[in-house]
Amino acid sequence: DLQVRAAFQTYQTPAMITRGSNTYGPYHYPEKLIPLFITNLLEGQRVPLYGDGRNRRDWLYVDDHARGILTVLERGTPGEIYNLGSAEEVENVVLTRLILAELGKGEEWIEYVLDRQGHDRRYALDSSKAYRLGWHPTVSLSQGLTQTIAWYRANRAWWEPLKRGEYR
Repeated sequence: DLQVRAAFQTYQTPAMITRGSNTYGPYHYPEKLIPLFITNLLEGQRVPLYGDGRNRRDWLYVDDHARGILTVLERGTPGEIYNLGSAEEVENVVLTRLILAELGKGEEWIEYVLDRQGHDRRYALDSSKAYRLGWHPTVSLSQGLTQTIAWYRANRAWWEPLKRGEYR
């Protein structure tokens, strides 16, 4: 952020900054929460949920994030910062239950693990400035999860080598 803002201030570089909330969807690297949980369950493994699962996150589907960036490029004001979030904030345990239900699994598939030290309880953004440009997310968390799970089911050849570490 600082370098972009400095380039704008110093050289009038026509730059804008976007900050997205937790983005998910196809091709999301399988170490992150949503793809990790989906792929673990597809492989018959339990899902490691941090702490009590009460950490809250705003989840934004990747296509909505991309449309938000395009909206800022087309309609934003140089030098400004735009937050892109869905305003659909849920606790991780609720998100986990949604994924489990979509895959026909019960809560016995959850393995509660020690939370990371200093792990934030909440990530959320005020996206009102982006909304004023005419951008709004269009994919609900429920729709996005259904689409994402379908993608991971259909694309095991993409994510299985990543989880096995074949890229190393």
